[in-house]
Amino acid sequence: MKPRPEFWKGKRVLVTGHTGFKGSWLVLWLEALGAVPLGLSLAPESTPSLSDAAGIESRFESIRCDIRDGDRLKAAVSALAPDIVLHLAAQTLVRRSYQEAILTFETNVMGTAHLLEAVRTTPSIQAVVIVTTDKCYENNEWVWAYREIDALGGHDPYSASKACAEILTASWRRSFLSGKNKGDRKISVATARAGNVIGGGDWAADRLVPDCVRAFGRGESVVIRNPKATRPWQHVLEPLCGYLVLAERLVRDGDECAEAWNFGPDANDVQPVSWVLDQLVAKWGGDARWELASGDHPHEAGLLAVDAAKGRARLGWRPRLALTEAIEWTADWYKRAHSGEDASQLVLEQIKAYEVKEVG
Repeated sequence: MKPRPEFWKGKRVLVTGHTGFKGSWLVLWLEALGAVPLGLSLAPESTPSLSDAAGIESRFESIRCDIRDGDRLKAAVSALAPDIVLHLAAQTLVRRSYQEAILTFETNVMGTAHLLEAVRTTPSIQAVVIVTTDKCYENNEWVWAYREIDALGGHDPYSASKACAEILTASWRRSFLSGKNKGDRKISVATARAGNVIGGGDWAADRLVPDCVRAFGRGESVVIRNPKATRPWQHVLEPLCGYLVLAERLVRDGDECAEAWNFGPDANDVQPVSWVLDQLVAKWGGDARWELASGDHPHEAGLLAVDAAKGRARLGWRPRLALTEAIEWTADWYKRAHSGEDASQLVLEQIKAYEVKEVG
């Protein structure tokens, strides 16, 4: 299953966090589908950024807004009057959450609460997808992939804040946005938990692929903290496809799909950091290399995988790219961008290739 242009044509779609890595890919895909993308975000946090390179803020109607400011957020959502909301705005980095724990909870928890309150007072909205993370589960470091019915939790502030956002969304859905509690409103809210995302145009600090690209570009060795950590890696287009397909079903089927959903790779693509590094080094070529960091570092989960069987069975979603292909696409994007090719055209080229690719 993939997004249907006939559904998205003319739809006003608000993407919060549209200046971020995933948000920039998402609004460009929405534009290609014929939708009317709308943006609500802070300025891009990294320099360079995909948002700046692709001219995201000048390309779409958007509002600069901090989602921690509930009154301003409510006014902005009302002014944009979207049909669908895809909520990606967040503090997304584990290591930063140790340094700025309060900001992380304010953004990821209260920001989500403010967004859902804005949704309640905006009559045009029909469906909302709240994006959280695969790290929202209580991680027992076991070999089994987590299902949507497993316990939520989180050791680090980032993971815990996203577990809180899941609980908060479920509360708002039951209390105000489902069944008789939503009155005459046609609105459905779901959460989406994606794996570790890679792809061209990510320049965030303390994230594997951007750290590699920066080091490789300087001819330096990338320094890695935890090469044995295992993650559910996937190309950025995989979860974005899931969010779009889920939004379609929320509009069509309402409360039937208003619940939590995992979007993760096949089991073969749950690989340790060292495996991904070796693949990146091989694809990059030249003197690309990595080395192990010394010293102690904040806790990060060692084993993590999510089970997306429910999405496959009920939404018809499944991954299209094997991890080796995802890494190849990612390395190719960065190399071509470094050579001066247009960032937005690189994104659109890979979106087109993804849409026509057969599911394996």
